[in-house]
Amino acid sequence: MPLTIVVTRDVEPRYRGFLTSLMLEVSAGVYVAPDMTAGVRTRLWRVLSDWWSVLGKGSLTLIWRDKSASGHLRIETLGEPPKDIVDADGILLAKRG
Repeated sequence: MPLTIVVTRDVEPRYRGFLTSLMLEVSAGVYVAPDMTAGVRTRLWRVLSDWWSVLGKGSLTLIWRDKSASGHLRIETLGEPPKDIVDADGILLAKRG
C-alpha cells in the first residue's frame, strides 16, 4: 500500500471536506495518506474526476508510488497538462505531456 499524495489548487471547498475524510492535510491544498490501497485511490480519483468534470475549476494532481512506472512514481492530473516522469541518466524529470 503506497504513499498517496493529492495536491489541489484553486478548487471548490467540497474537495477539502472530501479529501480530509480520507487523508491528512499537511499544508494548504496538500493531502497525504501513508498507506492507501489501490482500490481506495481509484475510487477517490473517480470522485475527484467526476466533480472536476462538472465544476471545471482549478487543478488536481494525484501522485503515488508505482514500481512499474518510470522513477517509481505515477502522476494523474486534472486541469493541468499531463506530466510524465522521465529518467534522464539517473535524474528524474517531470515532462509535460
